[in-house]
Amino acid sequence: MLRAVVRALVRALLALALLGSQPLVAAEAGQPKGSLVIIGGALRADNAAVWERMVQLAGGKGARIAVFASASASPEKAGKFLVDRFNHYGARAFFVPVAVRLSGIDYQAAAEDPALVAAVRAAGGAYFAGGDQGRITRALRREDGSNTRMLDALWDMYRRGGMIAGSSAGAAIMSSTMFGRPKTVLATLKLGIDEGKEIAPGLGFIGDDVFIDQHLLVRGRFARMVPAMLKKGYKLGLGVDENTAMVVGPGREVEVLGYRGALLVDLSKAAPQEGPKGGPLSVSNVRLSYLDNGDRFNLATQTFTPAPDKLDNRIDPARPYYREPLFSADILGNSTVVDLMGKLIDSDQLDAIGLSLDSPHGVQPDLGFEFKLTRTGDSVGYQSSFTEQYSVYNVRLDIRPIVVQRPLYQYRQPESAAGVEAGRVDAAR
Repeated sequence: MLRAVVRALVRALLALALLGSQPLVAAEAGQPKGSLVIIGGALRADNAAVWERMVQLAGGKGARIAVFASASASPEKAGKFLVDRFNHYGARAFFVPVAVRLSGIDYQAAAEDPALVAAVRAAGGAYFAGGDQGRITRALRREDGSNTRMLDALWDMYRRGGMIAGSSAGAAIMSSTMFGRPKTVLATLKLGIDEGKEIAPGLGFIGDDVFIDQHLLVRGRFARMVPAMLKKGYKLGLGVDENTAMVVGPGREVEVLGYRGALLVDLSKAAPQEGPKGGPLSVSNVRLSYLDNGDRFNLATQTFTPAPDKLDNRIDPARPYYREPLFSADILGNSTVVDLMGKLIDSDQLDAIGLSLDSPHGVQPDLGFEFKLTRTGDSVGYQSSFTEQYSVYNVRLDIRPIVVQRPLYQYRQPESAAGVEAGRVDAAR
């Protein structure tokens, strides 16, 4: 009885939403007319630049935005918060009750419900909350792998000019392959990736040629992108950091917007060096590019455009700022790889070395990795005229396994007072 009442109420609310929605321009065959807003997770409520851009792309003030909290462990709570946030920034958002963890609702029936489907199809945009990305694909695909009516409606809306946005798990689904339940980053480099468990099919809104990852710089996840991309044959990957968005327009131009930035991983010239029995990751000539706030990259033309505050401030290799060897003992630390790239591009050094080592109690503790970043003739950097932020394009990355000697270190024993004094006497003689 409760379920029937809830469903009736939802139908009534969404019928009102449908009446107030604005029709989108009819689509032509081919490339979708809409936009994607891919957020790396932890989007702050006060990040007005990202929230306002989503509302704008969905149609502006009063835009109808369908909120999917399908990934959340608490869909009702997450959905209410997101609806309130969108409405705060001028939208007229509504909650879509298609979620595995939603109580009182049959999510499979809701994903096929004609009223819900029609409301989403007529909306100006849709937003996917964070959580577990596997719950999103489970809610929007049937058991045989085919699209539910709801997923078809989302595609129709996007093709006709609507916006699809998502944070964290909602970002992961944007590519046709996504991480499912992976190991730690370092364990992934050591042991490789199991298909079907650690990587799984996503929804593919960005197309089949670009791999997406999230929480990228905070958690050092750029490194796990490489084996996943090699496994599935991707040449390009985009990883976005927290509280930051990548806005992908219908012309396939990516704009970075928000607190930090995004990494472009280019494997078009990469050379994996795998032994006859596989083994740990070893690859040369990966190209890394860091796109900061306001930077653009066109997926179709493969061209970079730095933000306006950097455009006239290209780094001059003949006038480097940093003049000492560049090294990090924890390349997978929070934003370490980007900090090292920024120093390298403005340095008299040709390369920078970063290491990743495991705990003595971890998996294969004697196995670590060297990450070598190298400036090439194609490497270029820009610095903001107002801040110390860098944009760095086309730095070479080579990843090689290394043997870690154990014990890795020993404690230095303090010299005794008598020994120190004797040393001074000897020195005086």
